[in-house]
Amino acid sequence: MSGQKQRSTLVLPGYQSSGAGHWQTRWEALNSSFVRVRMPDWDHPDRDAWCRTLDAAVAAADAPVVFAAHSLGCLTVAFWASHYAGAAQLAKVAGAMLVAPPDPAEAHFPQDASGFAPVPLTRLPFPTTVVSSSDDPYGGVPFSQTCANAWGSRWIDIGARGHINADSGLGDWDEGRNWLESLRTAA
Repeated sequence: MSGQKQRSTLVLPGYQSSGAGHWQTRWEALNSSFVRVRMPDWDHPDRDAWCRTLDAAVAAADAPVVFAAHSLGCLTVAFWASHYAGAAQLAKVAGAMLVAPPDPAEAHFPQDASGFAPVPLTRLPFPTTVVSSSDDPYGGVPFSQTCANAWGSRWIDIGARGHINADSGLGDWDEGRNWLESLRTAA
């Protein structure tokens, strides 16, 4: 990769952000090229505001980016890529790891979140991996498989790990970092 800038990873948490024990926060502490996208309101997510914030973060990046998205961050990436991003921003995206995409039709979906349904089910214009759990209360396996198929993603089921968050006991989640690294280093 001589002569090229290192890819940075834009970290996209979901509803209420990601706390100290969450794998996203731990990855940020381990690697300075991981940068959290600061959404305008973590407790009352608005699709338009979140997508515009993501668009500004990608536009400001001086190197290709990879997304490490969790939960509502996954839907933000899908909406951004299909409805907000221009060609210049899309060209900067090397890939996305989309972990535990939530189903807006599920009873547990945050009522404070607005504009995230219906989920775009069109192919994303960059390589993606969708990671899901067999017992995620926010989005079941059929939903994550539907998203992965529509988005053109590699799909990985990690078994019964809940919402793949701090409560899942993943620690630094080395396996997930390896999947992300494969997106970061892909040509």
